[in-house]
Amino acid sequence: MAAPISPFPATLTKKPERGGPLFKRNCLSVPTLLAACPEPRRVSCQLSASRFPLYPVNVLELDCGLAFDPARADEDFFPALPPKPAVCLIETRVEKAEPFLIRTQDLRRRLQRLLGPSDPTSKRLNLRELARGVRYRLTGSKLEQSLTYYQHAKQLFPKRYRKLTRLRPPAVLKISLRNAYPRCYVTRRVAVDETGAPTAGAYYGPFPSRKSALAFSEQALDLFKVRRCQIKIRRDPTFPGCIYSEMKMCLAPCFAGCTKEEYDAEVQRLVQFLDTNGNSLRAAIEDDRERASTDLDFERAAQLHKRIEKVDEALRSRPDLARRIANLDAVILQRSAEEQSIGVFGVHGGRLAEPFFLRFAEIASQPRSAEHIFKDYLEGGAATAQNAENSPRPSSSVSRDEPGEHLALISRWFYSNPREGEIFFREKDWPYRKILRACSRLLAPKAAEPAPGASP
Repeated sequence: MAAPISPFPATLTKKPERGGPLFKRNCLSVPTLLAACPEPRRVSCQLSASRFPLYPVNVLELDCGLAFDPARADEDFFPALPPKPAVCLIETRVEKAEPFLIRTQDLRRRLQRLLGPSDPTSKRLNLRELARGVRYRLTGSKLEQSLTYYQHAKQLFPKRYRKLTRLRPPAVLKISLRNAYPRCYVTRRVAVDETGAPTAGAYYGPFPSRKSALAFSEQALDLFKVRRCQIKIRRDPTFPGCIYSEMKMCLAPCFAGCTKEEYDAEVQRLVQFLDTNGNSLRAAIEDDRERASTDLDFERAAQLHKRIEKVDEALRSRPDLARRIANLDAVILQRSAEEQSIGVFGVHGGRLAEPFFLRFAEIASQPRSAEHIFKDYLEGGAATAQNAENSPRPSSSVSRDEPGEHLALISRWFYSNPREGEIFFREKDWPYRKILRACSRLLAPKAAEPAPGASP
């Protein structure tokens, strides 16, 4: 693709910086837009633990810009725009007017509609007489586009960015450990403390919908005797109880059917079940089954085997992304807009960390391997992120909403169909070999689709 034609003086031209992770094209930024947006920051591929902050205000900057002149738009402006997916900011000539932020799959076609000659008979929005210039960023994936659009909408329109991005916190399971007799229920709100860490209970998710979260919780709670009612527990022996206590599916703390210690132990078994993906309960049942078989109690061994099948059936309805949010550590790999580059998006504790773009064409000549770069980003960044979470920071409504917003961005990508890119979770350690093989798959050219009517 030819470099965009710049109508600005040569002294304002920004040259690409070699070694930077962002795809810097030979294009210019509008001065008024530079005043509206912070100065772009560059992140080197040689990341260290000290340069891995949690998601900052501005990471994916709009690194290209063109001035708009209606008289020469068809000659200089529109031909310089690439017909590729991008996030674009249109700056107006009016001093106090708000800019116009868009995301599109074809930048040239979208701006031709917005900035092309207006049709008096059409009600379509036209900004030809108001636009002064544009800043944009080419995006290589839907996740990068959503993240770029989200961060700039949040910065430019702090009062209505949720409506623009259409972000809705995903459904999660919460065990309210602060309650004297905790219960497990579905919610969309993740409460955080002053440091931004989840508080007031244990959260598990995100799930693709509230319906799926309810279905999984019902199957999981069938394995335990934790209460499901919403009443205030008074431990009144005259209380009649509910149907779950009659069916022996609840310890019935409402009418003092158990002690406080017994109920707390049952809740801890549920927490361990969710934390270990069911392995804690499955291992305990398997031990009981082995003992029953050794004692020649085959009837009890058969019952325990059916209970194991019930555990496996409940776990099959749990998506891979749904886990304890405080321990949700993963890395998402995406194709970048630049050739031979991979976008790496880290997730730590359910929060999106600062991404970087690994350019394989440049690291081939460096002494450090791609695996070492991933280790610096994931392992060094995890320690820094943990220290940042433990350090106090000012509380605000925006920071308290960030966990739900980040989970919404992650779940929107993960549960999309089809889903672009790959994700790898951290269990005991990061699967670096699998991550590198995934990079090879993403960088491999896509197979050409057969022509219509051609035989397979």
